[in-house]
Amino acid sequence: MLLYIRLIKESFAFAMNALRNNKLRTMLSLLGVTIGIFSIIAVLAAVDSLDKKIQSDISGLDNRSMFLFKYCFGPSDVPDWKMDQFPDVTYDEYTFIKNNVDGVENVCFQYFTGNENVKFEEKTVSLVSVKPCTYEFVDIEKLEFEDGRFFNEQESNSGRNCIVIGHEIAEGLFGTRNPINKEIRLYGQRFVVIGVLKKVGERMISFGSNPDTTVYLPLNKVRTMFGENSNWFTPIIVIKPNETADLEDVKGEIQQKLRLKRGLKYGQIDNFFVNILKGATDQIQAFIGSLKVGGWIISGFSLLVGGFGIANIMFVSVKERTNLIGIQKSLGAKNKFILFQFLFEAIILCVIGGAIGLLLVWIIAVILTNALDFEFVLSFSNILLGTSLAAAIGLISGILPAISASKLDPVEAIRSGM
Repeated sequence: MLLYIRLIKESFAFAMNALRNNKLRTMLSLLGVTIGIFSIIAVLAAVDSLDKKIQSDISGLDNRSMFLFKYCFGPSDVPDWKMDQFPDVTYDEYTFIKNNVDGVENVCFQYFTGNENVKFEEKTVSLVSVKPCTYEFVDIEKLEFEDGRFFNEQESNSGRNCIVIGHEIAEGLFGTRNPINKEIRLYGQRFVVIGVLKKVGERMISFGSNPDTTVYLPLNKVRTMFGENSNWFTPIIVIKPNETADLEDVKGEIQQKLRLKRGLKYGQIDNFFVNILKGATDQIQAFIGSLKVGGWIISGFSLLVGGFGIANIMFVSVKERTNLIGIQKSLGAKNKFILFQFLFEAIILCVIGGAIGLLLVWIIAVILTNALDFEFVLSFSNILLGTSLAAAIGLISGILPAISASKLDPVEAIRSGM
């Protein structure tokens, strides 16, 4: 053990001596390792940060949620013009699915609609996302409240003039005042604010509008005001299956029972789509995986160049210290001692280059996190990976020079250095 500690100590001394005596040559050789480690860890850190942000953005909805309406989320064999001719889902179909489909925990009916202006006294907030929905929506999307509450079943069914507003809407209309029980104007009607949502922040991926800039009101109120067939609204049914239910089984049951209710005959295609959120998130994860693979491939070339650079500097180091190697061997140093000495030196040089690369990633991460509304994360696992990669490059690059040094004949080594 003491021998290896002394080996590492001497190898570290030789590595630092190489840095001091041949600064330009050594730094150019280390540059390849530094760039390689920087590239890989920067890509992995960026992808991990992106993945963390996306997961946070879509965490509001259950990954198992289903969206039933006339359009398909992804690619489809059905042309767009034909989808446009499909009938909209209805409130009656919402109650039918809620009462007749097994394995369903919650079902919500909501409208997609355009942005509107919301007013309070002399203040107006423009481009507000309006989301008419039934009371189950709060349990499906897992909204968090800063103050107040969501409308309950009775308020939802009766179409009460109540409303829940996002954080930015509350700030824009009320500033530091408490919005609860205040009346705001929307669609020419007065709505009582009963809840204010917690701030969510900017989202990179969003299935729908950002809650910060959205208001939620009972869907039956909108149905009463505009009727069932208004072109301003696109209805959608959101279904949350039980945790123990099989998604494909639930989807199949919905398709079967809705086909019967709509009177579709054998051979006719479904005139609706059951979109599973998990399919969309799986596509996102596949895209993130592709980014990681691409990053590894691109960065691999930098690591390859860095490995050649370290091998080159180690061969030069063996050549310069041939006389010293001969003296060490003549005094009884074994081949293993010489081999480990150069091998440890190569590893230490690569770890130094890797540490510089990791430091650059950390500095950039801090700058980007402070400059952007995005948390750039350099995880411990990526730091450990970068260090391990650097050590592995040193091991692979230094093995041949170390073997050549260990096999030198002591007499010839001393003679060549004289």
